[in-house]
Amino acid sequence: MVRYRFSLLLLCLLFVTHHAGLRGALADAGVYGTVGAKPIPVDELKRQLSELSLTALEQRLETIDSQLEWLCPISLRSGVGAVGIRSSVQSDPHHVEWFEVELAEAVPIHYITLVPTIWRDTKTGLRADGFPIEFRVVVGDGRNSEGTVVASYSAENRLLPRIAPLVVECPGIVASWVRVEATELSPRLWDSQYVFQLSELFVFSGDENVAQSRPVRTSSNLVAEGRHRRYLVDGFVPYLMDAREGEQSIALFREGAADGDYELRVDLGATRVLNRIHLHAVDLSDTIPQANRDGIGIPKRMRLEGANQSEFSDAVLLQEFEFPTVYDLGPIIMRRFSKTPCRYVRLIATEPDTIMRGDKLIPRIGFAEIELFSGDKNVAAGLPFEANFAVTNPNRALSALTDGRNFYGTILPIREWMIELARRHELETERPYVAEELNRRYSQQKVHLTWLTWLAVLLAVGIGVTILIDRMVRMRQLANLKERFAADLHDELGANLHVIGLLGDLAQAAVGSPEKLKSLHQRIRVMTERSGTAVQYCTNILEAKGMYQDLYEDMQRTTQRIMADIDGKLSFEGNAEVLERLGPRTRADLFLFYKECLVNISRHSQATQFDAHLTASGSDLSLVVSDNGHGLTAPLANKVPPSLQRRARLLGAQVTATHPSEGGTRIELNLRARKWGRRK
Repeated sequence: MVRYRFSLLLLCLLFVTHHAGLRGALADAGVYGTVGAKPIPVDELKRQLSELSLTALEQRLETIDSQLEWLCPISLRSGVGAVGIRSSVQSDPHHVEWFEVELAEAVPIHYITLVPTIWRDTKTGLRADGFPIEFRVVVGDGRNSEGTVVASYSAENRLLPRIAPLVVECPGIVASWVRVEATELSPRLWDSQYVFQLSELFVFSGDENVAQSRPVRTSSNLVAEGRHRRYLVDGFVPYLMDAREGEQSIALFREGAADGDYELRVDLGATRVLNRIHLHAVDLSDTIPQANRDGIGIPKRMRLEGANQSEFSDAVLLQEFEFPTVYDLGPIIMRRFSKTPCRYVRLIATEPDTIMRGDKLIPRIGFAEIELFSGDKNVAAGLPFEANFAVTNPNRALSALTDGRNFYGTILPIREWMIELARRHELETERPYVAEELNRRYSQQKVHLTWLTWLAVLLAVGIGVTILIDRMVRMRQLANLKERFAADLHDELGANLHVIGLLGDLAQAAVGSPEKLKSLHQRIRVMTERSGTAVQYCTNILEAKGMYQDLYEDMQRTTQRIMADIDGKLSFEGNAEVLERLGPRTRADLFLFYKECLVNISRHSQATQFDAHLTASGSDLSLVVSDNGHGLTAPLANKVPPSLQRRARLLGAQVTATHPSEGGTRIELNLRARKWGRRK
């Protein structure tokens, strides 16, 4: 997970800096991922993917797709050209074959790139042909003839099938030769004979291909047209450079005679130590088949000269070019030469390319880009070239020679280009396994979701049944409670009434005995209070249905009966429908609360005036009862009387008791609407 998150962070950094023009700098820093690392076996890859979380897998797939959007696509060449090198045909796949490149000197090696020979298979499409199944890459110098193995691969590393290059990252080891030893060959596709083939071998020291045009030794070599050991390091690959970024540039191309030999000149602005040149051929159109051969417009013979005097009086020959056959031409012609300090450079076409038009042979010259390198830097980038011939087509100007773009867009450094192609192959190889694991997880999630849905349904049914059973149990308990209280009421009150009747008969008989009559009256009083207490205990279980249907009218009548000797009235404000929507129990509780307030005023306050106001606002009710009496005394000062508190609690309302400054007591009850449905 840590390594994955680190890769994701590097991806974000790469995406930003890529569009800012720092793509090459990140290639130097090794931010292109795991290029050069051994591909892990399929079983191990599946195991690692199975250990990632679903979120990590989704992010990994998104990372792969986002990288594939800007990595160079593998665009293949067409036409005639050098294929590369091929070993002798073997009947045994375990026959050892090797190719070795001798470098000019011992240099630090950073990357070794193996470009496969590509075959168009009629059944499976494009595939690497003759690429070894098991091999190792060995480097060494004159003091180390055995060499050091920097990488080894087997069938478990799943290098095949592929058409992309294989990039081997080296630890910067210093070497003067590089050898690729194939210990298990693969069958070539057309006759299944075992061979070892490569299209190109790059050895990068920094950004420079130090294997360019160097001597090649082989264990065996099939010399055939287009296949020779020198083609292993000629710089030609089966791909077209398509960076997928940058605007298209139309190459310089000119037909017609010049004033003498065709000549192109550039002033580098200062003396530079040059050691390499890249000539990009005119890019062909995308028609199939192509109307022109590769290298159209490239002169058959050229001479590259450098000087420090503008008139080239001190000219030094840097490189001679000769292209006797079509196998010597390709999209990018790369040449290395001895390090030479110079400021002025000219390219002279001593034998230009020609085309027959009618009965005349017309000379022509054309380049998509000319790159002059001092170390790893193209010092000609953006500098204006001069020519000894007129450029009449404004779409094919001299500025196209140094604008850094070709027919497909931006021109990348060769090392960076190879790394991107290899990285694309690694990501495209990994992506199906990530997608497969994601699909497996999604299928599992679907199954789990189905089970969870059924569990949720069962849980909902269980909750409903539980609520129903609980309600039935509560209703039964309530019925039992009512029945028991009714029995208690009948037994207690009936007995008391019977006793009171007997005592009454005895009292009637004892009229002539004052003392006995007094005792009987005392006992009757006690039994009466006891009966009243029994009735109070049973009051809460009585139903209120049928009572207080017109709540306001009932409250008015009660006011007149209780407050006959005290001035005051009950007033109502608001919507009467609010009162009608109240349930029977709520109406009874509200009525009894109001009645208790009036009884308290009548019995205890010694008031001469009172005021009651009932307000219905929305679905809320407010009842305010006030008087001008002496107020609540200790211990009830500033407290709500217990009887009113109890009734407010049954209502689920808020009640407060205050003492206005003008005297008396003010009781306020606020009844809020319930969230669900009407009140009972």
